Amino acid sequence: MTTDSGNTRDSGPGTVELAARTSIEQVEEGAELAPKFDADGLITCVTTDAESGEVLMLGYMNADALARTITTGEAHYWSRSREVLWHKGATSGLVQEVVEMRIDDDQDAVWLRVRVAGSGASCHVGYRSCFYRKVPVAAERNNGSDLVFVEHEKQFDPMDVYGDAPNPTRL
Repeated sequence: MTTDSGNTRDSGPGTVELAARTSIEQVEEGAELAPKFDADGLITCVTTDAESGEVLMLGYMNADALARTITTGEAHYWSRSREVLWHKGATSGLVQEVVEMRIDDDQDAVWLRVRVAGSGASCHVGYRSCFYRKVPVAAERNNGSDLVFVEHEKQFDPMDVYGDAPNPTRL
């Protein structure tokens, strides 16, 4: 699969045309989707809850994941650790229905606003958000430098949901 812009992507139920990047004006002010993928063929995607605005996760999309998200209305990502296309919720049932998709000014980052099926959790560890801990900064560091949990209860038990599926976290 190629990941350069200017190609039609077959994404299952439909195709998505990704425009070639031809000028700064076209990229910043134009109406064509001309994403800039990095050297690994990926684009960063920030995913937030459509109602609360809470950041749920940060992921990556290749051209296929981007096209499938656009055509299906459900979030697809590229798993860097497993090196596979990943339909969020296919295993867990915690499908992310896309309410809105935006692309940033230079088209190298995507923002998804989603509704999450089931418990509303998006983290494979069982928490609602993948950002369930905060890092103390500035004056907060005087009270210690350990991570602080901002979510105290998991929304689901990962063993019940994923069983013996391999954990995507890599050391």
